[in-house]
Amino acid sequence: MTQERKSEHTTTDTCAVEKFTPSDLIALRSDLLQSGIDSFQAAEIVANFLSGRGYGVSSHEARGIATAIESPGITPERIQLELERVARVM
Repeated sequence: MTQERKSEHTTTDTCAVEKFTPSDLIALRSDLLQSGIDSFQAAEIVANFLSGRGYGVSSHEARGIATAIESPGITPERIQLELERVARVM
């Protein structure tokens, strides 16, 4: 029964993250690719993006996600998946 509850909770967390528009995701990526920002500033951009939409994220996860989003050839769909993985409903 404990595993059953855990499974339901995980599914609920995953479903709770909204689908962001591709233009929002591309704008986020563009903001991250600005020259001259370090990993902490990039994490702040990711955190602000999510908090403006009602989600939270740890600083550590935000830095990791920022690095992933900055990767060459990443698609809006992949950015969405990465954000879903770390976003926490506030």
